[in-house]
Amino acid sequence: MENGIGVLGSLVPPTWWKAVLALSVALLAVFVGRFGGRFLSWAAALALKDRERRYAVWAQRIWWGVVGVAAFSFLVHAYGWALEPFRTWGGRLAAWAGGNGLSVLFILALTYLGYRLVEQFMERLELPVGEEHTRQAVRAQTLKTVIESTLKVVVVLIGVLLALANLNLNITALIAGVGVAGLAVSFAAQNLIRDVINGFFIILEDQYGVGDIIQVGSTAGLVEKMNLRLTVLRDLEGRVHFIPNGQVDQVTVFSHRWARAVVDIGVAYKENIDRALEVIGDEARRFYEDPAWRDRFTDEPPQVLGVNELADSAVVVRVLFNTKPREQWGVAREFRRRIKNRLDAEGIEIPYPHLTVYWGAPLVTQEEVPRA
Repeated sequence: MENGIGVLGSLVPPTWWKAVLALSVALLAVFVGRFGGRFLSWAAALALKDRERRYAVWAQRIWWGVVGVAAFSFLVHAYGWALEPFRTWGGRLAAWAGGNGLSVLFILALTYLGYRLVEQFMERLELPVGEEHTRQAVRAQTLKTVIESTLKVVVVLIGVLLALANLNLNITALIAGVGVAGLAVSFAAQNLIRDVINGFFIILEDQYGVGDIIQVGSTAGLVEKMNLRLTVLRDLEGRVHFIPNGQVDQVTVFSHRWARAVVDIGVAYKENIDRALEVIGDEARRFYEDPAWRDRFTDEPPQVLGVNELADSAVVVRVLFNTKPREQWGVAREFRRRIKNRLDAEGIEIPYPHLTVYWGAPLVTQEEVPRA
């Protein structure tokens, strides 16, 4: 390492190469410090509780201190300053860097670069764009999320293995040991394996994906994120639910290819039901042919099924609309508004509960009974 520094000093003026060396060491120290700090933050998020996160902050400060001392020691050794013990430490660091250290740092830098390139590539990957909810768009968004997480794991794994190989460690024995340990851990991680396998088949069979509206058990919401291990739902109130894929035994999808709006309309018993059916059918056809709403329906026209129920205070008429995915709720709300205005205009009564208060006959006591 000292010979390399001497050659560099003979090619360029001493002031210049010292400045370049100092800048290079500073940049390398910043990179190593940030990389180690992020790793410590990630490890703390997995292993520590919220009240224990302060230890991670102290660990990051200690790491930055070690990196700073190492960079300063290296510069003391390179410049030949008589500052002990920094000069001795810098000599040992230079000897290690001249052996395997630079190659390990280079591999870690490439690993970090590959990790960021995966993020940039997946962000710039063009997906089907449009307001219409299609299976192609859902599947593309889901596969994008899964592929991104898988590529990141592969890049990090390859980088770690190559770095360990450059430290003269037996990678074959290490992989064999990890395999044996993995077999032992698998018995304690059966739920995790089940989550991954179930998630794989959910994606393979296109059961649902990012952007779908589903219900798992008693929890329903929009699928915001999905990977091989878990599904993230956000319900109508904004609450986020994390559901492991192994717990998805039965799922109801409300937005798979097409949907249906079911609207029940109550008509008073005193009204002519045939006329009411004619008015409801005409309003349903007008709604279906409205240009402002036509693109939310499928090609199948609405169906007026007829009298669906003779309820306590109303004759219930059921109407069906086949809609595009995720449009059934908006269509149902708009048709209820329109049919209310139409029935009012036609003079057809929509019944509502009435409350009649009966006071009863006055109580008569035995003394008040008239005698014959």
